[in-house]
Amino acid sequence: MPLILAGTPLGDRSDASPRLAEALRTADVIAAEDTRRLRSLATALDVTPAAKVVSFYEDVESARLPKLLDAVREGEVVVLVTDAGMPSVSDPGFRLVAACAQEDLPVSCVPGPSAVTTALALSGLAPDRFCFDGFAPRKPGERARWFAELAEEKRTTVFFESPHRLAALLADAAQRLGPDRRAAVCRELTKTYEQVRRGTLGELAEWAADGVRGEITVVLAGAAPRDVSVADLIGEVTRRVDAGERLKTVAAEVAKETGVSKKELYDAVVAARAD
Repeated sequence: MPLILAGTPLGDRSDASPRLAEALRTADVIAAEDTRRLRSLATALDVTPAAKVVSFYEDVESARLPKLLDAVREGEVVVLVTDAGMPSVSDPGFRLVAACAQEDLPVSCVPGPSAVTTALALSGLAPDRFCFDGFAPRKPGERARWFAELAEEKRTTVFFESPHRLAALLADAAQRLGPDRRAAVCRELTKTYEQVRRGTLGELAEWAADGVRGEITVVLAGAAPRDVSVADLIGEVTRRVDAGERLKTVAAEVAKETGVSKKELYDAVVAARAD
């Protein structure tokens, strides 16, 4: 029997699926980030778990992993739930899933609400290509390097931030990425006081300066395409080709990223290499 990753509601308990209730009802073992929240959720779903319930939060994740892995090996149904959303996505669970995968043990999933995709859908920003960056870095050096990457990131980026650090983050982002770059701050998703604030980084930093409460998900627009010419890109393509990549492939990738003509870029690199 498998390890089951069970998605739980972000706030509104009515978002819980029948499959979640059934998983909690029939599990042999339930590993919960917070056992009190689990029992509250089970009560709301009119479920009385018969399973053994163990706590499984960040500080004890490594210590609890071996016994949970043994339970999966022995054919018990182990259901993993976190406080909200999908286990292992910036929540406990990744190590256990990786350990099961390494031994080719079965892992299944009961899909549920996700703050990442919910915020992305509500943001009004491009959803076709996006990345998730977990929690924003806290240490100054790591945060500086992170902003340097975001300055060139063309995909929409979704990340989490604590409410008491949000104002400082937005002010820093406006300074490093430009006050006109667009973003959205999604607060208390699916809860009574849900709020989605859209605007530029400058506007959002000003709004957050007085303090913001609740669970926060930030959605940041991708960087605007660089204003470059074919001539500007010849060196970049040539370096990658010299490193072993195929010219046709590199020209197509760079052309797509920058908006230049693939044929013109290809022909320009061929001419430059011939010279």
